[in-house]
Amino acid sequence: METILGYIENITFVNPDNGFTIAKLKEGRKKEFTCIVGYLPAIQPGETLQCQGEWKNHPTYGMQFEVKEFSSQSPSDIVGIQKYLESGLIKGIGPFYAEKIVKEFGIDTLNVIDTTPEKLTQISGIGEKRVQKIKECFDAQKAIRNVIIFLRTYGVSPSYAQKIFKVYGENSISKIKENPYQLAKDIFGIGFKSADKIAQKLGIDLKSPIRIFSGLEFVLWELTNEGHSCYPEKEFIPIAKETLEVEENVIQEAIDALVLKSELVKSQLNSLDYLWLKPLYFFESGIAKELNRIKASGSFLRAVDAPKAIEWVQKKLTINLADKQKTAVIGGVSDKIHIITGGPGTGKSTITNAILTITEKLSKKIILCAPTGRAAKRMTEITKKKAFTIHALLEFDFSSGGFKKNKNDPIKADLIIIDEASMIDTSLMYYLLRAIPNEARIIFVGDIDQLPSVGPGNVLKDIIASKSVALTKLTEIFRQAASSKIILNAHRINSGGFPDISNSPRSDFIFYEMEEPEMIKKKIVDLVKFELPKTKKFNLDDIQVLSPMKKGIIGCNNLNLSLQEALNPSSMCIFRNGYRYQAKDKVIQLKNNYSKQVYNGDIGKIVQIDLSEQLVMIAFEERMISYDFSELDEISLAYAISVHKFQGSEAPCIIVPVHMSHYKLLHRNLLYTAITRGKKHVIVLGTKKALFMTIKNEEILKRHSGLEKAIKDYETMVPAGRF
Repeated sequence: METILGYIENITFVNPDNGFTIAKLKEGRKKEFTCIVGYLPAIQPGETLQCQGEWKNHPTYGMQFEVKEFSSQSPSDIVGIQKYLESGLIKGIGPFYAEKIVKEFGIDTLNVIDTTPEKLTQISGIGEKRVQKIKECFDAQKAIRNVIIFLRTYGVSPSYAQKIFKVYGENSISKIKENPYQLAKDIFGIGFKSADKIAQKLGIDLKSPIRIFSGLEFVLWELTNEGHSCYPEKEFIPIAKETLEVEENVIQEAIDALVLKSELVKSQLNSLDYLWLKPLYFFESGIAKELNRIKASGSFLRAVDAPKAIEWVQKKLTINLADKQKTAVIGGVSDKIHIITGGPGTGKSTITNAILTITEKLSKKIILCAPTGRAAKRMTEITKKKAFTIHALLEFDFSSGGFKKNKNDPIKADLIIIDEASMIDTSLMYYLLRAIPNEARIIFVGDIDQLPSVGPGNVLKDIIASKSVALTKLTEIFRQAASSKIILNAHRINSGGFPDISNSPRSDFIFYEMEEPEMIKKKIVDLVKFELPKTKKFNLDDIQVLSPMKKGIIGCNNLNLSLQEALNPSSMCIFRNGYRYQAKDKVIQLKNNYSKQVYNGDIGKIVQIDLSEQLVMIAFEERMISYDFSELDEISLAYAISVHKFQGSEAPCIIVPVHMSHYKLLHRNLLYTAITRGKKHVIVLGTKKALFMTIKNEEILKRHSGLEKAIKDYETMVPAGRF
């Protein structure tokens, strides 16, 4: 193998799935840039690399250096040093100060920063505070480099080094050696498999209790990512065996030991043994208890004469309620807890406004909330009354790591209306119910035919199935909604019928029949960039591309790269986790961040990238949030996102590819959910065969949950009113 040395001038392409990279390397005195290709995860422009590999002649792109191994080096010439300082790797130095510092200290620049940083104050604009920041970051980078070298030995991406260092500091390497499996718990993005690679190379035995216990917990958490709050033990053991590569008796012994230590819960459902992670068993039991408590308590709201109230509210709002709608309104002003469910166009918003209008005559203590910011915003627009996200309503407590609102400090309300309730997962439902006072009435509004929550559980469906709460199911589509092909087709699809795909210029539902994924991708880019802005006056904020899968030509990852290149080309960018980020990029939050008050699924736009301070400023609705470069694994590009991620949100225009390459995820409720996200226009691209298969596949991916049984059991065990 040959060896070359140089600094990264720019990065042409990165595959976020595997880290495959194409970049331009500036070697010493060579005038031409060297094209390097290979698996180079988390490298940055300005970084100096020593690469081992071989020269290959690509038939289209010419000579390329195929990298087999590489290591990060300190830059050795003035240009390399300046590029390194300009890259944003050292907080406090951006392109402006990088040029000044290198001009002043030349080849000795890095030595000055390392040993005599006080000399930096000779440069105009650099004071003692900035010098301190530069020195601290430079020292941290040296320590991080050691962690990178250590991790690379064990096949772990360098992109995690900074996060590990942030959590473990100077003790990073010793902590990893002590218990590599702790990484999977402490570091967002590192799973059991990455930790296990390190453990194996450190000589930890396959049957070591620390490995088996961590592995079992990992498998159960992975199953929660598929929506399960528990799992049949008989089916769990083979999955754990495949992951851990040990005999079933070893796994069974470990399960029994963890159950004995109360770290796992084993209980029966449908005459089978099921396993729960302890927190999820607690949440399900808690939901059952809290529902019983609220139902069994009286309300502070006085009883109303239902017929008179219906007559009055129809005049007040100038509406005519159908029989089912009247039933829902009566239940909403009479029952302690009432669930209203139905598809688009069935009048859920009208009912909500009617209940709100009647109840406002009885009390001003009414709270409206929804699981996501966009759903809460839409609720505000519909009701003209401020609606909160559930997280904001519960108020996160940073000192305790929980919510401030609970049974000791409940929400002050006589009525709480919760929209998009099908999106609420097991843990959030528990925390919400726990914070609702005895006297409050609750109304859950949602569409149970949509996809279930992103988090574990099937909460709203389980509550309905338990038959412990009053329910109104709306099925009639009203006249105004019936003129929309979006709504008519959504109901057709939901009932197993084929949608009307006879395109007309004025139709709000369009189907493009296309076989080749490359052609579908090209059409999506053309629609977003040219056609829709011209014909429908939609801008980028109005359009959301939804794809069933992450991978593949028309998966979210590839669509994001293509749409970013077409809509927002820029040379002023940073690379993190396989993605290029730049100002004006549309991005999505991937996890709840309570300190920033930004939650999983929130969509924003990058406003500014500050290389000097290593900060990215992102606008979420009206709020500006700053992200350190090390926090960028919490976001991803959002030109195209999964249907699941867009639950509870709407956009004027939705674009959905439906193709056989997505066959594993082609389910009726996924397509139904995607289509019902569009307010004014929906475009589906793909084949009739794929559309037909999707609609006929009504087998909703089963979620294992113990909530329905927990609710029934609790009502049997605890007489109403006794706790």
